[in-house]
Amino acid sequence: MTFKEMENLLKLISELEMTEFKMKDGEFEIVVRTKEYGNTKVITQVPAPVVQQPIIAPPASTTSTVTESIASTKTVESTPVKEEPKKNYIPIKSPIVGTFYRSAGPDKEAFVKVGDKIQPGKVVCIVEAMKLFNEIEAEIGGTIVQVMVEDAQPVEYDTVLFLVEP
Repeated sequence: MTFKEMENLLKLISELEMTEFKMKDGEFEIVVRTKEYGNTKVITQVPAPVVQQPIIAPPASTTSTVTESIASTKTVESTPVKEEPKKNYIPIKSPIVGTFYRSAGPDKEAFVKVGDKIQPGKVVCIVEAMKLFNEIEAEIGGTIVQVMVEDAQPVEYDTVLFLVEP
């Protein structure tokens, strides 16, 4: 690349307000970063909240057909109400933010299933965070009563993963 071509390329990068430009041609490679590189702002769009219309039940004297038609008008956007865990169940919570996996791979068996007896130190799942697969171990012994999270679902810190009956 000649000096004149390089000069024209730099002018074009400036005119297009690029923050970074990379080019490779054989053994020749050029990387250009402007002052704004690293200062770029990421603009994200947040979806507007879904407003669900209230469902008004008809008076008790109406027929069940009316009640069924009103019940069928519920929209998919409604969030399911999770049951409160029973007092004698102990939750196993996610210690990190990531993606929950019940097994070590798609063709592998789940670490634990409902009804399995576990001991402290038993691996119950994996939470992937930043391409690292973290094995989550039980801190208590007992029987798995319920799996609270679907496989490959994102989880937050302190999300209840399992309920255990001691």
